[in-house]
Amino acid sequence: MRLHLVAAAALLATLAGCATAPQQTAAARPKNIIFFLGDGMGINTLTAARIYAVGEDGQLALDTLPESAFVKTFSNDAQVTDSAASMTAYMTGVKANNGVISMGGGSAAVTLAEMAKQRGMAAGVVTTTRVTDATPAATYAHVPKRQLESEIAASLVPGGVGYNAALGMNGLDVVFGGGVDAFVTRSDGRNLLAELRAKGYRTPTNTAELKALDERTVQPVIGLFARSDMSFSAVRDAAKEPSLAEMTSKAIGMLSKNPNGFFLMVEGGLIDLALHSTNAKRALQETVAFDQTLKAAIAQMQAIDPGLKNTLIVATADHDHTLLLNGYAKRTGPTTAAQPGVLGLIKQVADGKPRRDLDGAPVTIIGFGTGENRVKGSRASPTALTDEIVSADDYHQEAVVRMEPGNETHGGTDVYLGAIGAGAERFHGTIDNTHVFNVIKAAAGW
Repeated sequence: MRLHLVAAAALLATLAGCATAPQQTAAARPKNIIFFLGDGMGINTLTAARIYAVGEDGQLALDTLPESAFVKTFSNDAQVTDSAASMTAYMTGVKANNGVISMGGGSAAVTLAEMAKQRGMAAGVVTTTRVTDATPAATYAHVPKRQLESEIAASLVPGGVGYNAALGMNGLDVVFGGGVDAFVTRSDGRNLLAELRAKGYRTPTNTAELKALDERTVQPVIGLFARSDMSFSAVRDAAKEPSLAEMTSKAIGMLSKNPNGFFLMVEGGLIDLALHSTNAKRALQETVAFDQTLKAAIAQMQAIDPGLKNTLIVATADHDHTLLLNGYAKRTGPTTAAQPGVLGLIKQVADGKPRRDLDGAPVTIIGFGTGENRVKGSRASPTALTDEIVSADDYHQEAVVRMEPGNETHGGTDVYLGAIGAGAERFHGTIDNTHVFNVIKAAAGW
């Protein structure tokens, strides 16, 4: 009798599990997906930004995400990827050649934003670069060369020549960033902003107009706040250019009104721009601004969707750069007005005196593998470096290999990925960048 009771109990438990399993699976599927991309935000940059903002033992918002993975970033034809190929991998699951925007085998590859629109969801793009630059473009456009920014812009105009019909009849719901020129200064004579307004798009041009947008209105919006890329956060005119956090908050407020959910891509694009110029201070400031935006977005979504039961938030980078942290520096703590922190010179742990190279010259904590500032000959011959010099706003850190100004290169190291919310537990281990697409798609049940 006891064996029969045990067997009966086991059967009831199995039946109960079968009855509840579909509900558990459904509950774990996000209907809201936010993909954060720190352009060029490699592990070294992330580490330096942490020290810059909160010290060696502090935590960024990125550090608190409960699930994580390392991502391999190589492209189809190169060991070191560019933003076009990497974002194509994230958005489509296709391993493309450098420079290619969301295409595979010569044809368009379906993006996560297109999938969302096809399911009746809202979709949007937020960036601090031109909205036609490689990373945002890979979300909604399909071109063989990233330089075709006029064609990329035309992809956004519903019903117009070159429109990407995969975005549906009404196109993307929200587009915020820079890049006015690609829409109005064109060889074909078109004014794409005028065409978008004729299609019912709202077109804010400054911070006040962005804040004034009614989030309850079901009407698409494209806000372009600079002729090209937007300004670094530390020097932007707050009246003219909204912050990444302000644009993201407004985008979430608008997109979350769709009962079917939404897909949003948020790029901190100026991290990459600063790194290409070997300007570590601006790169770290942009990384911190990106991190603060992530933190604010998580809080905003927690208010909309408590416990993030229906929301998946993923944050990662598309590639690394050659920024490095030179060794044996005494702990600095965060950077303040009085202390340069990680932006300063290496000070020895034992006595606090500057560490010197073979020529007797002081060395900065942050350096680059490639870049424009490479000393010819002995480093002891120029004016000796000081904390004040190397922590200045416009200082370009020294590099091992000299390049043209602004042409520091990407690096090929794996990047960090963090995730939180419904389906976040699917991210773990070391994965290919194309697999990130597969994980998001599977989590959403698409």
